[in-house]
Amino acid sequence: MHCDMGFLRRRRIYYLVPFIFALVLLSPPLWPSVRQFGDRVRQTLPFAYQWKVQQEFVPTENELDCLYGRTPRSSTDKDGELDPIPNHVHFIYGLSNPYNKPSAGTFDFLCYLAIRSAIVGMKAEKISLHYTYLADPPSPTPGASPFTNPWIRHLKDDIELVYHSPEETAALKSSPDATWQAAHVSDILRLKLLQEQGGIYMDMDAFGFRPFTNLLKSPKDIILGHEGGNRGGLCNAIMVARKNSSFIARWLREYDGADLSKEWNYHSVVLPKEMELQHPDEVCTLPPNAFFWPTWTWNHIEFMHEQLSSDEARKWAAEIDRNGGSLYEDQLAYHAWSQMAWERHLSKLTPEVVRTRDTRFNILVRDFLQDDLGR
Repeated sequence: MHCDMGFLRRRRIYYLVPFIFALVLLSPPLWPSVRQFGDRVRQTLPFAYQWKVQQEFVPTENELDCLYGRTPRSSTDKDGELDPIPNHVHFIYGLSNPYNKPSAGTFDFLCYLAIRSAIVGMKAEKISLHYTYLADPPSPTPGASPFTNPWIRHLKDDIELVYHSPEETAALKSSPDATWQAAHVSDILRLKLLQEQGGIYMDMDAFGFRPFTNLLKSPKDIILGHEGGNRGGLCNAIMVARKNSSFIARWLREYDGADLSKEWNYHSVVLPKEMELQHPDEVCTLPPNAFFWPTWTWNHIEFMHEQLSSDEARKWAAEIDRNGGSLYEDQLAYHAWSQMAWERHLSKLTPEVVRTRDTRFNILVRDFLQDDLGR
C-alpha cells in the first residue's frame, strides 16, 4: 500500500511538471527572453535563410559605378542637362498615436540620432520630418505640439516639421477599411514624397555617415541598395530619387488594390528587386554594404552591439576615421534594423551609454550627439 501511494504521488508530480513549465513560459516578465531565445534558435539553425542573407559578397562593377558616380547615361535617358537630386532628407514618424496604441512608441533618442546623422554626417541642405503624432507625453489630438517632446526641442532649429492629418494618411490605403499597419502607410507616403519633391528618404533607424554627393548626380532617377549578401531584395528604408521618377510611378501603381494586411515586406523589398530586373535602365543599384550591411540576422546584430575591448575599440575608431565616418570603405549609411535589434540593444541606448560603452554602433553614432548630451 505504501509503495502504491508513493507511486501515485510521483505520478502526480510528473503530471505537474509540464503545467509548471508552461506557467513559467507564459509569465510576462519572461516573454522577451523566451522570444529572443526562439529568434536565436530560428536564425542560427544550419539551414536557416539568414545564412544566405549574411553570406559574403563582392560588389559588381555596375554597383560600384553607381556608388562612385560613374554610371553612364543610357540611350533611353532624356536629352539635356539633368538637375541633381536635391540634398533634402525626408523622415516619417508618428503615423500611429501612442496615446491609443502605446506600442507605437514616441519619438525617442534613436530617432534623434537618426536626424542628427543627416545633419552632421550627410550634411543635408534640408531635413523634413513628416508626422501626425509627435507630442510627448502622447496626446489624443493629431498634430498636438511636437515641442512637448524633448528630442524635438533639441532638433527644432535644424528641421522642418510637416504635418499630415489622419484623413490624409488614411486616404493612402487601397480602401478605407483596409487593415494596414502604419509601416505600410509610410511605404506609400515616402514614395509620394520622393515622386513630388525628390531627395533622400531615410527610415528613423537609418544613419547616414557621409554626404551622398555622387548619388545625387546620378543619371538614374532612383538609387536603391541591395539587402543581404544574396541580394534578395532592394530595400525602401533608404532611397535616393529625382522627382517624377518613372520607376516610382510604376511602383506606386503596384499598391493599387493590394491587400497589405497579409504581407510584411513584399512591396517594400522583394517587388522593387523584381521591377529592377524588368526595367534595369531605370534604377541604379548599390552593393549591400552601401546602406544595408551588416544585415538584420542574429549574428550581424550582435556584431554591431557587442562590447569591445579597449584595443578593439581603438582599432575600429581608427578604421571609421579612415573611412570618413563609416565601418567600411563603400558604406554611406547603416540601417539599424530596429525590428530585430530594439529589444536586445537599441531600446537600452541613452546619450550616456553611447558616449561611454564601446560597441561598433556606438562608435559610429557618437559624433552625432550634441555637446550637452551624455556628459
